[in-house]
Amino acid sequence: MVIGEIMDLNLKNFLEDREEIIKDSKRKDELSFKKFKKIVEKIKEKENKDKIVCDFTEYNPLHRGHKYALSVGKKYGIFISVLPGPLERSGRGVPYLLNRYIRAEMATKAGADIVVEGPPMGIMGSGQYMRCLIKMFYHLGAEIIPRGYIPEETIKRVISCINKGYHIKVKPYKIICVETGEVLGEKLNIDNYVIASMSQMIYKLNKEEDLNFHPKFVFIKRLEGISGTKIREAIFKNKFDDVKDMLPSTTLEILKELSNSGKLNSLILKRFEDRILKTVNEYDIYKYVPNNVAEILEKNKPYNNIDKIKNTLPNGFSKHFKERILSKLEARIPNETISKYINNYPSKIRILAIKDNDEIKE
Repeated sequence: MVIGEIMDLNLKNFLEDREEIIKDSKRKDELSFKKFKKIVEKIKEKENKDKIVCDFTEYNPLHRGHKYALSVGKKYGIFISVLPGPLERSGRGVPYLLNRYIRAEMATKAGADIVVEGPPMGIMGSGQYMRCLIKMFYHLGAEIIPRGYIPEETIKRVISCINKGYHIKVKPYKIICVETGEVLGEKLNIDNYVIASMSQMIYKLNKEEDLNFHPKFVFIKRLEGISGTKIREAIFKNKFDDVKDMLPSTTLEILKELSNSGKLNSLILKRFEDRILKTVNEYDIYKYVPNNVAEILEKNKPYNNIDKIKNTLPNGFSKHFKERILSKLEARIPNETISKYINNYPSKIRILAIKDNDEIKE
């Protein structure tokens, strides 16, 4: 398959994802929830476990740290991975290395019992996708949530607070325990921030939607010496041996198999830059991005390359703001539709992979 055909196929998949997101903003597939519950009961019986453990991780790709957290989580029950996937844009707003079906295979080979599709993180703000993730955890029946953390003083206080059954509120330069009002610190490392954000959203949704959702967190100290960036750079260069100590054997096997078959380089995902340029030059971009951003972009038309768009965009609160804006321009999903999608989420439970799938089907 030539490069042009591969890009056409990736674009086809991207556009199909876009259509599904739009449909999911106004429908509910109740049957998918019932089917999922039946599968969970079969796995519980097979594994002789009665608890449901849920975590969300992008597995971009799945490395030794992910494998370690997964192994710890499996001690508490069957393990369900929520894998953000539609449009294949990460929480940083950039394309994933590989599509969600390959990443889901990495997860089941590493031990996950089920992999479920999560929200399209790349076109959402952190609060929006956290709302979706917590709602998904609730509907999956999550009882245990394992989360990796990087040791620092503020996260120690955050963990102590959560372990007492309390919740966290995150404000600019202020991390607060909701129940006691104690200020726990000023800021957190981005990975640790996710823990505080999850706790805050659980508290929020319990109040707003009367969820009565009280999962137990299991905190796992992050393994040192693992760099997702270095792993991705090595994969781009087909130099797996440079990072073999960072990857579990199952991930390494999948990557080598793709490389040996000549498929790997063609499967690495890329932006549809022509589509972004067409959106910003020809479409009503006020539909897709915040008004202040649209106004700035409109004033500096036309654009003939992505760098000019990036240089024109203002900085946001998140360092990934510009890439997320590019993803929104790429997707062309109206802001109003995204809001409806979030309110209706999850409209459907999509299973990407099941460990020992044939046995479970029987």
